[in-house]
Amino acid sequence: MDAVVHTTLESFDAAILDRLTADPVRNTVALTSLDRLRRLPGSDHPPTLITFHDRGEVIGSLIRTPPWLFQAADLPPEAAELAAQIAREVDPDAQGVTGPRERAEALATAMGAGFAESLTTRQYRLGTLAPPTAAGSGRMATEEDVELLGAWRRAFLAEAVPEAPNDGTTEAMRGSLRLGNGHALWEVDGAPVAWAVASLPQFGMTRVGPVYTPPEHRKHGYGAAVTAMVSQWALDRGATDVILFADLTNPTSNSIYRRIGYRALDDWAEFWWKH
Repeated sequence: MDAVVHTTLESFDAAILDRLTADPVRNTVALTSLDRLRRLPGSDHPPTLITFHDRGEVIGSLIRTPPWLFQAADLPPEAAELAAQIAREVDPDAQGVTGPRERAEALATAMGAGFAESLTTRQYRLGTLAPPTAAGSGRMATEEDVELLGAWRRAFLAEAVPEAPNDGTTEAMRGSLRLGNGHALWEVDGAPVAWAVASLPQFGMTRVGPVYTPPEHRKHGYGAAVTAMVSQWALDRGATDVILFADLTNPTSNSIYRRIGYRALDDWAEFWWKH
């Protein structure tokens, strides 16, 4: 087995894109991250792009788009030791890994520095959408909403994933809208009470998230309503696989997603290196 560290996105795409797009549900995070790099270039932090080969055949990949963690959804567990060796050499600033539990934990273990699990999620895929009933109505966000979206993105990350880089900026939200992602707002009496995002469909796949309801507006069904709304937005744009991740420590969100038609697929985990 050997590995190639790609210095350009074009080289990486040529080697691996067909493989990633053959399973867009498992590779959802990589596909959306790479699409953002292609369509919104200019990052000060180039991505880490590694492919793994066995007897001339591509058998997997590992990517990181700073400041985020390594994405191990396409990393074969048997390549973990080689991946860790290369990761230490080419990307010493990386702080951890996320992905399906077995793959992510294999890399975390191989890194050898110790690690802590910070987040366990369950991946869901939409079956038959069952929109709930809730007071109020929904609308799609526009450029005029970017300051609110940024503030709610920051609040979501601070509550759900405090270790993660906080990219809740007005410019980040503006960029997301430019990419064509769907930002839905649920309103009651003209005031926004909940928010959900869905990525623009790629290869039949859309990922919903984050979903956020400010604490003062919870337990009224707004989160379920806005999630169903943005899920329908994705279906209307041709998505065949609408997926999302739910924190396994939050039974409320998991039950809400199941009630509106989402079905469990796989468990993912996030591990941070100990320093």
